[in-house]
Amino acid sequence: MHSANSKPTIFRITLIGLLSLLMLSCATMNKNDKSYTKGGQPGDILYSYVHANISDSNAVNSLLSNYKGPKNLSTVVEKYEDEIAQLYKQHVFSPNPSISESEKIARFANITANQASALFALYPVDTAKWMKIISTYSGLSKNDIYESAITAGLDPSIVFTASASGFEDTATPLINSIGLVIYGQDEESTATVKFRAEDDTYWREGLDLAWEPIYGSFAGSIVYLEANTTYHIEVTITNSYGDIVEHSFQTTTKPNTPPIDPNKIYYLSEIYSGGQLDLEALNIEGSEDGYAKIIGDGPVIEAGSDVLAAVNIGNNSYVMLENLTVKGGQRYGIFAKKAHHIWIKGCNVSGYGREAVEIRDGVAYSSTTNNSPINYDSGIYLERSGIAVIEECEVHSPNLGANSWAAGHPKGANALQVWAYHDSDAYRGEFIVRNNRFYGAPDHRFNDVIEGRKNFERRGGFVKNSAIYGNYLAYANDDLIEIDGGQQNVLVYDNEMEQGYAGISIAPNTLGPSYIFHNYIHNLGDETGKEWTAIKAGGLIARPAGKTYIFENVIDVDRNGIAASKVNSDTTFWIESQNNIILTDNTGYSVGYCIFDTEKYFKNTSTNDICFNHEVTGARYEFNLAQLIEHPKSDNLAYVESLIQAGQSAMDREMVTPIPNFSKHSSDEFFEPLDLEQANAVDPNYWKLNTDNVSITPFAKQHDYGETTIVDSESIAIEGNSWVKIPIDFNVVKSTELTATLLIEGGGAPEIIGLGFETDNDISSKRVIRFFGTQNWGINALKYFSQSSSQITFPLGNFVKGDINYLVFVLDYDDVSQKNNDIKVTFSNVTLTSRSNY
Repeated sequence: MHSANSKPTIFRITLIGLLSLLMLSCATMNKNDKSYTKGGQPGDILYSYVHANISDSNAVNSLLSNYKGPKNLSTVVEKYEDEIAQLYKQHVFSPNPSISESEKIARFANITANQASALFALYPVDTAKWMKIISTYSGLSKNDIYESAITAGLDPSIVFTASASGFEDTATPLINSIGLVIYGQDEESTATVKFRAEDDTYWREGLDLAWEPIYGSFAGSIVYLEANTTYHIEVTITNSYGDIVEHSFQTTTKPNTPPIDPNKIYYLSEIYSGGQLDLEALNIEGSEDGYAKIIGDGPVIEAGSDVLAAVNIGNNSYVMLENLTVKGGQRYGIFAKKAHHIWIKGCNVSGYGREAVEIRDGVAYSSTTNNSPINYDSGIYLERSGIAVIEECEVHSPNLGANSWAAGHPKGANALQVWAYHDSDAYRGEFIVRNNRFYGAPDHRFNDVIEGRKNFERRGGFVKNSAIYGNYLAYANDDLIEIDGGQQNVLVYDNEMEQGYAGISIAPNTLGPSYIFHNYIHNLGDETGKEWTAIKAGGLIARPAGKTYIFENVIDVDRNGIAASKVNSDTTFWIESQNNIILTDNTGYSVGYCIFDTEKYFKNTSTNDICFNHEVTGARYEFNLAQLIEHPKSDNLAYVESLIQAGQSAMDREMVTPIPNFSKHSSDEFFEPLDLEQANAVDPNYWKLNTDNVSITPFAKQHDYGETTIVDSESIAIEGNSWVKIPIDFNVVKSTELTATLLIEGGGAPEIIGLGFETDNDISSKRVIRFFGTQNWGINALKYFSQSSSQITFPLGNFVKGDINYLVFVLDYDDVSQKNNDIKVTFSNVTLTSRSNY
């Protein structure tokens, strides 16, 4: 196979014509960036540097000695120089090795403990992969590997659990969603999802589960479900060899209201006589069979500054508070610690928290002798508590507003503070925050509106399996929502947010995946008018490693749509962005970008986002442009203007590429039987090779020699060493199936015989299906073809997705001279069929 190196060039100059008013998308990036300074994990960066510069005069050790890359990586190189050099020479230190079992044994059998530490330090995102490889193939003991991981700064809690698959698969229901995690997996596999309610006839398609590289799992969420409904879920995991394993789950979503113990319903007027309402002292709590419920019926809970909280739940569990008006509390309006199963509904909380006795350098203190600024006072704080619902509440008017960034990091009160890491794993996460109004005032703002604790840890914030939706959040001098921490299956959707320095913080995402979708983020700015970004990310390498999906939000801000803040000096992040509308206003250094990704992490993608900067009247990106697919109407000024005018309602538009289960117009059916003859006439989800008037051209400089022949109206034959393409307009989705007849004539051992499904004239191993051949390249589909039958039926949508512009016919045979090559391959009856629109 010939190498075909090409550099994507999608920079376009914005043309503003007074008469034509034509808009062209533009994109900006730093042309001085080298592949060995940005774009991946430390190991990826270092490998690119060594591989690009090694020669007879530049040995590995000398290159490492002279390395002047990022500071954090330079420190690793200095510490493990000899180990890294040896790993490179042994071909262990290389990107994504795809090798045989015997070769793995040969490469990894003699790994030393220090070399293992070097690998862990170089590839912090790939914890599960390296744990599995070293545990399986090296001679190191479990204790050796444990110590190597600790030396590299790896989290001890995940050592060996990834490779040992010590966790049970889970399906965790909330009220309107279900979170899934399946352990013991490999990154090269795919995990498709379908689901149906108990009484439904048809299956619905879910979004593929995401690869989670720390524990080596697939994880993801099913959303927009009905409350108190039983769902059947099937996850199909297909590995790189085409082998399939099915996982089935059945679970019931939570009800919209908790079960109530009729003997434990308390009216506030009957139990409250002033001061703090202390549920621990009153011994008010319920059980799994029924919550204890306190109903506000007129009296206002007013507590002074002599009690920590106006309402103290303590560690009592199975408690519901409904329609309480709460004022006061030295630190908190409502407080619980190490509790679970808490439901707070329709409560109004204000007037809580400490007041400033002294202001030093713009920051408030509660006394002249206290050296700790006032911070973390909360309308509602559930500390180390789990499984909670907070709905239809108003939290506002704390006693103290936060300082702005002009006086350093904002410090002051928040509306809701969450630390969902209960002592028992059974009660961790599962926070639902819905349909609330949390708001400050222009000159009296929260620090964060929704704030998490232990942000840099997997046990921090909402932790896992939580949902924040339907809320109005406003007036913060820092973040409007902070979900930093574990973030596994944490959902943020259908919220309106304004007047904050940043909208949603996901920095860092230490596990993932998390999902941000259908939010309206607009009119940002702290009390000084300054803002940073609508979605704030960062810390992928320093605090590895979680992915965030960002879908179909409407973002209308002055500065940036998606950007990073440093986490331990690291601004790397991992996102999949699709179908968003991102409108920015200003320009300048680090200003006005739809996505501002200076690290250009190679896994980040942007698909069909509408990006528009008002000042340049076009798109503005600092991004890995090879991973950018622009919306087909990005250049249509009238269309963009219509979205601007629509504002929040623009997210209800029909999507070019709907996202299964997430898009509001996505399909409700999965694999419904389809009449193929009818589909051929009217359905765009059916395509069959027709050679009439077809244009056949060489592909990607891969065509070396050999004739291409049109055999009949349904067949093409190629000979020699040849790659050719024909144009095709088709959208591959998960349900797309490829069928074909493949006839191979002649002798020899060709490297690759197969079909490619490409978007351009560049070669990609992730888009070429190899049905026959000796070279381990492309998608391995050998098991789907037998020369005796010549028939192929292949689940294309499990491996390739999205629009394809070219069908490529591949006969790669480099290892034989032209005069000795008599091979001929005929492709017939090539058909693509999608049994679902999505």
